[in-house]
Amino acid sequence: MNIQPLADRVLVLPKPAEEKTVGGIIIPDTAKEKPLQGEVVACGNGTKDEEMVVKVGDQVLYGKYSGTELEYEGVKYLMMRQSDVLAILK
Repeated sequence: MNIQPLADRVLVLPKPAEEKTVGGIIIPDTAKEKPLQGEVVACGNGTKDEEMVVKVGDQVLYGKYSGTELEYEGVKYLMMRQSDVLAILK
């Protein structure tokens, strides 16, 4: 990974949205619910006030409007603060 988040930020690869059909009608991407789960692919070193709890490889849940979307080499990621992560899935 060529992206290294700074301070208390984490880079999350969102879980792909599930394909759903309703009575044979395929729901377009724009109408799909955004996934609220993903995998941490990179994280910063933390700050003097906040140590990093999440680590690379963790499956996490995050808020609906958390993070900033960015695209790198054709893959969409979310960059967010560690405090935007709601839970680590075990």
